[in-house]
Amino acid sequence: MAPRTRVNLDNDEELNTAAWAATRGAVVGAAKWGIFSAVAGLLAYQFSPIYRGLTIQFKVFLQMSGMVTGSMIEADRRLRWHEDLVRKQKKLAADAEVWRRYREEYVNEAAEAQLRNSSSK
Repeated sequence: MAPRTRVNLDNDEELNTAAWAATRGAVVGAAKWGIFSAVAGLLAYQFSPIYRGLTIQFKVFLQMSGMVTGSMIEADRRLRWHEDLVRKQKKLAADAEVWRRYREEYVNEAAEAQLRNSSSK
């Protein structure tokens, strides 16, 4: 088995775009779920004497739990969407290459046939 070599991942465009898609998803998910957690916390504070009796540390933990969960869910969703997009782009590029080669071969064969016909006259 060949030994591992160090690879510079900073120059991998596909990896960088995937990382940015996941990062944007994490930020959006944390914001959305954070707002939901804050509203739920306000409602719980308004209507629940149990919630009002909790320590501030536990309330912060509950808020952060919602934000972390939301960021994970949204980052995963965006990353899966990005993966599907990249897969479709690669398939489209591969199909375009097949068609390009086919067209090139067809044009070359037509040119050779025309050359043979003109030289046989």
